[in-house]
Amino acid sequence: MAGKTVEPHPLTGRAAPAFNLPASGGQKVRLSGFKGKKAVALYFYPKDMTSG
Repeated sequence: MAGKTVEPHPLTGRAAPAFNLPASGGQKVRLSGFKGKKAVALYFYPKDMTSG
């Protein structure tokens, strides 16, 4: 990677892109639905109960 700077956490301190995801029960969760809340934590992980 000569000549490139790699950020260890490229989104830290930056606004997250708009998205919506399926939730349990068939509902959708939209990031915009949390607007005005004090904080939102996003947590992503590999498929549950797998090696990754």
